[in-house]
Amino acid sequence: MDRADMLIKLKGKLSPKRYVHSIGVEYTAAALAMAHGEDVNRARLAGLLHDCAKGYSNEEKLKKSLKFGLPVNDVERENPDLLHAKLGAYYAKNKYGVTDPGVLSAITYHTTGHPDMSLLDKIIFVADYIEPNRKMIFELTEIRKEAFSDLDKAVVHILKNTLEYLDGKHVVIDEMTEKTYRFYVRKG
Repeated sequence: MDRADMLIKLKGKLSPKRYVHSIGVEYTAAALAMAHGEDVNRARLAGLLHDCAKGYSNEEKLKKSLKFGLPVNDVERENPDLLHAKLGAYYAKNKYGVTDPGVLSAITYHTTGHPDMSLLDKIIFVADYIEPNRKMIFELTEIRKEAFSDLDKAVVHILKNTLEYLDGKHVVIDEMTEKTYRFYVRKG
């Protein structure tokens, strides 16, 4: 499926705000790919489709994930919005024709990250957080600068802020986010 068809399909599946966000992540991922030596087209594709399953209700996300045999952990059952990443990778492959395992991985882990991420995984993880349409959040200006000079530093900064934010809200945190943070802190 070409980009124009993907845009039409996404526009019908996402809220206007989420659609604009997806274009912003595509743009930011391309810029980060140029800065860090990743394939720009792969980054654009993963950025554009990263939230392709975000438009479903939480109940639908859980129902569809179980229907398609996707692994669902206890935290995801409690907070099915987290499933949009796994479900998004499934849809990228099965509804948008994406066959590149690296692009599918970047979509799968754009929310939690994972230990020892590929360059593309890190680009999409960071681009989702820093894209130009994001509301101003704590230390965003600093993280945007880090993203173009030291991607790993930006990853750690995002994970730290995310964990502190979620801890302050007293919600259950996906263990993958914590594992990823510990991995990159140890990596130094």
